[in-house]
Amino acid sequence: MSILTDPRRPGPGGRPEGRPPQRPAAKSTQKPLASITPARLAAFEILERVATSSAHSDDLLYGSGLALLSQADKNLTTALVLGTLRWQIALDARIKPLLQRPELTLAQPVQTALRLGAFQLLHMDRIPAHAALSESVELARAAGHPYAVGMVNAVLRKLAAAKPPGQRLHESTAAFAERLGHPSWLAERWVTNYGRATALAICEYDQQEPRAGDLFSQEDTEEGGSQPRLDDGSRLVGELAAASVSGAQRIWDCCAAPGGKTLLLAQRHPQADLLATDVSSYRLRAMAQRLQRDVHGKKVRTIEADASTLSEDEGLFDLILCDVPCSGTGTLARNPEIRHHLRPSDLARQAERQRAILSAALLRLAPGGRLIYSTCSLEPEENEQVVKVVFEGAKEKTGISLVSAEPVVARLQEQGVLAAEANVAKLTRDGFLRTLPGAGFEGDGFFAAVFVRG
Repeated sequence: MSILTDPRRPGPGGRPEGRPPQRPAAKSTQKPLASITPARLAAFEILERVATSSAHSDDLLYGSGLALLSQADKNLTTALVLGTLRWQIALDARIKPLLQRPELTLAQPVQTALRLGAFQLLHMDRIPAHAALSESVELARAAGHPYAVGMVNAVLRKLAAAKPPGQRLHESTAAFAERLGHPSWLAERWVTNYGRATALAICEYDQQEPRAGDLFSQEDTEEGGSQPRLDDGSRLVGELAAASVSGAQRIWDCCAAPGGKTLLLAQRHPQADLLATDVSSYRLRAMAQRLQRDVHGKKVRTIEADASTLSEDEGLFDLILCDVPCSGTGTLARNPEIRHHLRPSDLARQAERQRAILSAALLRLAPGGRLIYSTCSLEPEENEQVVKVVFEGAKEKTGISLVSAEPVVARLQEQGVLAAEANVAKLTRDGFLRTLPGAGFEGDGFFAAVFVRG
């Protein structure tokens, strides 16, 4: 049932202090709902779910909930949701000075209605201003906040009439982070780790719809008609893993869901016994269904398992892909809400889990085998630092070595998988695979390290 019409579910953020419950709210929503287009209503509900729960926009946009919408409404819903999430920080910065009481926290549905209206006014030139404004007003009313209707109307009218802010001659990191909808702490990290120009390029890339890159050769893509649909960064990691061991007989994809890289491994090594595990039963079921739709994927064994505690009965593997859960800061163009939930303290928590998975996976590597450790994070704590700590602890006991990823990436180009014009040197850094969105690379940001057991 819609969050706007479900009387058992209060609006997120509650009601203003001192106001009594408004029992007639359910009746009063009927008229406003009729005047709200399906796409805006769906976008509002998804944004509310993302703001008030652990739901992901990707799951909500591509799940069954939008099945009744026309394709045009689905497209508009997607544009509204992802655009509002990408620009949320910048939108809030434009909205706040226009409030009579900027120091007060708005009820969540009111804030969502304002953000949705502001995004349309500032970033969607094909939507009439009156439609963006009037429907945002009705969304606030329908969500059970009629007291806020006048305020929403006034703020959006001021915003529509305001001149765009001028470009500063020089922006501080905090200023360009706000302008480009990123937390300042994250932009500061990228300036420190990659330099100002690269940090700015990453932020600018994150504000656009993900686009197809030209990293892979057209001939290879056309020949593999059944290849899984993967972002160039994800595919590069999968191809790196597949090309690391020729003729592998036993392969383990230890954090496999949603299964795109698993499918690529299955297609590149059709002779192998391939095991795919994931700790999430829900994600594992979805992946298993996906694998069953591919002739090579049908051969993959799937097991619900924590990669750090895989049963010893599974033995050793010639090739292991250890694409671990991470902060996802390399995927903000595709998953914009991450920036609103992530905190600096999360990086240490993620790194602890990553070290446990990598340490356990290295113990399952057969002599002569290779393990690819990867993340879609741009943060050293989850990448180089994890590799360094685990390698120092494993090299003496298990004969583990680190080898450069560059020769394998070069071999992919020689084999015609990568486009001839792809700059291999820009895909690697200090022996690791490293892609930086917008900084000479059209795709998600990934890191990968190659371990070998002597």
